[in-house]
Amino acid sequence: MIVSPRAGPRFASRVARGIMADTALQGLIERIGADHVVRRLGIEAAHEKQVFGQGTLLFNVENWKLAPRIITTALKVTGLYGRARRNADRVEVRRNLVTSTRLPPAFDGFTILQLSDLHADISQGAMRHLADIVRDIACEICVLTGDYRGKTFGSFETSLALMRDLCARIKLPLYGILGNHDSIRMTPALEAMGIRMLFNEQEPITRDGATIHLAGIDDAHFYRTDDIARAAAAIPRDAFSILLAHTPESYRAAPRPAST
Repeated sequence: MIVSPRAGPRFASRVARGIMADTALQGLIERIGADHVVRRLGIEAAHEKQVFGQGTLLFNVENWKLAPRIITTALKVTGLYGRARRNADRVEVRRNLVTSTRLPPAFDGFTILQLSDLHADISQGAMRHLADIVRDIACEICVLTGDYRGKTFGSFETSLALMRDLCARIKLPLYGILGNHDSIRMTPALEAMGIRMLFNEQEPITRDGATIHLAGIDDAHFYRTDDIARAAAAIPRDAFSILLAHTPESYRAAPRPAST
């Protein structure tokens, strides 16, 4: 089994043995397969702090340890740190209308709340504001499209605690995917919050006898563990579907499964 271009068979074997001994991930392994979990964890272990060569970019500035310090210092020197902090804590609700002739009439007016790139542990001011806002938003479901953790590596307990509080305030069906800042080890805790995490999977949503489909892919940016064809495999060709993807470039590949 090849975990990554730079991780050899011995490394992959050690990762696989560790996963098989991790009871918290057993449910996920049974659902999406050990190969996927082993591959993603292998990349996390070998490349989570890698700056060059992994993912779709040559230079991954988010993985550079000095980047936050340099940015913070630059903002303070220029006198913009306070303004930047206030901007980061401000939460805005933006409404987008999507129309389609393929949408079943029963879903006319169906409203989805999307939350993305929360980076909860380093955005606690924004998380407090968001917790107040979500109570008053009228919608049918909530989708969370990744990056729950601030850094691309390290501890995620604080992020999970803040996410737990937020999800408890959202009285809606929850669906989610991981981003390039998240560890797959966060999945059991996220699912315990009631989030249906999607790993190249789809979930049908039914309303008044009609059905649409949510397809969710794993991170296509850094981990490159996305598989749109697999996510779309169980979706009828003429059905209306929505793709949850953390990185926007996935839209280029999204139409292909339907056209083949």
